[in-house]
Amino acid sequence: MADVEVKQVGGSFGDASDAQKNVFDLGSFVGDLTFEEEASGDDISLEGLEKELEECKNYDVVTNILSKGTTLREYTKGVENDLRQVELESIQDYIKESDNLVSLHDQIRDCDAILSQMETLLSGFQSEIGSISSDIKVLQEQSMDMGLKLKNRKVAESKLAKFVGDIIIPPRMVEIIVDGEVNEEYMRTLEILSKKLKFVEVDLMVKTSKALKDVQPELEKLRQKAVSKVFDFIVHKLYALRKPKTNIQILQQNVLLKYKYVVSFLKEHGREVYTEVRAAYIDTMNKVLSAHFRAYIQALEKLQLDIATYSDLIGVETRSTGLFSRGREPLKNRSAVFALGDRINILKEIDQPALIPHIAEASSLKYPYEVLFRSLHKLLMDTATSEYLFCDDFFGEESIFYEIFAGPSAVIDEHFNSILPSCYDAIGLMLMIRIIHQHQLIMSRRRIPCLDSYLDKVNISLWPRFKMVFDLHLGSLRNANVRTLWEDDIHPHYVMRRYAEFTASLIQLNVEYGDGQLELNMERLRMAVDELLMKLAKMFPRPKLQIVFLINNYDMTIAVLKEASPEGGKIQMHFEELLKSNTAIFVEELLLEHFSDLIKFVKTRASEDPSYSSDKPITVTEVEPLVKDFVSRWKAAIELMHKDVITSFSNFLCGMEILRAALTQLLLYYTRLSDCIKRIVGGSALNKDLVSISSIMYEIKKYSRTF
Repeated sequence: MADVEVKQVGGSFGDASDAQKNVFDLGSFVGDLTFEEEASGDDISLEGLEKELEECKNYDVVTNILSKGTTLREYTKGVENDLRQVELESIQDYIKESDNLVSLHDQIRDCDAILSQMETLLSGFQSEIGSISSDIKVLQEQSMDMGLKLKNRKVAESKLAKFVGDIIIPPRMVEIIVDGEVNEEYMRTLEILSKKLKFVEVDLMVKTSKALKDVQPELEKLRQKAVSKVFDFIVHKLYALRKPKTNIQILQQNVLLKYKYVVSFLKEHGREVYTEVRAAYIDTMNKVLSAHFRAYIQALEKLQLDIATYSDLIGVETRSTGLFSRGREPLKNRSAVFALGDRINILKEIDQPALIPHIAEASSLKYPYEVLFRSLHKLLMDTATSEYLFCDDFFGEESIFYEIFAGPSAVIDEHFNSILPSCYDAIGLMLMIRIIHQHQLIMSRRRIPCLDSYLDKVNISLWPRFKMVFDLHLGSLRNANVRTLWEDDIHPHYVMRRYAEFTASLIQLNVEYGDGQLELNMERLRMAVDELLMKLAKMFPRPKLQIVFLINNYDMTIAVLKEASPEGGKIQMHFEELLKSNTAIFVEELLLEHFSDLIKFVKTRASEDPSYSSDKPITVTEVEPLVKDFVSRWKAAIELMHKDVITSFSNFLCGMEILRAALTQLLLYYTRLSDCIKRIVGGSALNKDLVSISSIMYEIKKYSRTF
């Protein structure tokens, strides 16, 4: 209550100060203060008073006191009176409220009693809760212990259940193994039996269990029964392969592969029986495939077309020595010996199906040996690929394939070894080498390595044979009897045609392979034929005929080589150079026949300077006969040259090129003669007899238009 009164007093002071706040001057008021009553007492220091008053000027009570001019003592007495009054009022208030305070005291005492009871009750609760907490802890520990035991029992139960499931033999399984047919259900039962057998064999704990002693005898009986039954079943299926006209691949894919788990079961649980099955399959397939390939080879041999014999060589003469001479055998009848022709198509048909012999035989068709060779090896590749994949899938062993194909490989080797020594067809041998190379690529793309060693062996055997036959051709050229080969004929020689076709064939077969050894051998052959051709040319009595013979042979050779390789090669370029040089020689020989005096004069005297003082200058008298002779017969001479060229050269285009070169050279000689006449003193007198250059050019163009 006293506090309330003080606040009210303070509030009244605050209101008074607000009224005079704006007009109060603290400095002037302080200057008017007097301390008359206090001055009589002890000395009082007023130092710092002004500073303290300045600091207190913001307090409303102080400002109110100072503004009213009241002395401090008076103000203090007033405050004490106010406080005393407030105290008296407060006491009266307490007296008025004494009954309430007594009642409040009683209530507080009652509350204390109630709270004391509650404290006792709560203390009991606390002790009980502590007891419950310990009980809960015990229960929790018991629960964890029970949970662990339950988990262990579940693990033990699952392991025991698995053990029981793995070791027991259901009656249904026994029934199927003993009395059931071998089908998909039987194989599923075999898988279950296999798992049980592996279980009792692998797990060491199972081997020591008492349950195994009861079950193991029954399992062994089931194993023996299953092995015996599936052995009889699979052997019966294998013997079906021996039946004639059986499609082996269909039987393997559609029948045997369905029962491949039977073989896996025997491999794991009946090793001794599996070995018998394996041996039975190898023996069966070895005999069946060997018989098939032997029959196929015999059928193919009936279709073989013999191309070349020991005497079919480039340098061997073809005339008969009998009483009735047939002359030279037409090249078209024996062209396949040296010309590739359509035989190269076999490389484009490399992956075509193998020949069916009875169809070809019914059509009376015959084939070069490389066609039969490709067909045989195509059948071999397809059969080997199928068998290799089947062995890997059915038996899980690649090695079985090599044991099976030992027989078929021996049959093919026997056939090939009988054919190869009697093969003198170099083109056919090279085709077979290329066929083997293509077959190696096919097997590589299939990713089947089973024939790698066999194909390498065949390739290695073909190259030496090709080299031997090639050397026979080379030797026939080097050792050729020129007198028996020579014929009084300037047209291309049949030996040269053979060489050109043979070389063109080898070039064509080497385009995609770039075999350096083959190119070296062809260069040796080219040198030998060059030497032989020069010997044959020298057999002609006249040089001109020798040149014509060489030109005809070179031109024919170039034409044949261009068909094989249009872009040309070293051999073609060599013959083109020879053709060019011999053409130049023939042109000179041809012109000398008709214009020898003119050419001799131009070469010896036309280059001299008539104005130069020499012992024997060129005169009109010396030149005039040449001019008149040329004028009188130049057209007739050109016509004779034309007829000579037409009859001399078998290639019309080549002949006309040579004629044009001769006429061009004649024009050059005559132009030099005309220039010489212009430089001679008095040479203008011969102008009326000179043939104009344009007339000669017209004549040259006339013959040029003929081709």
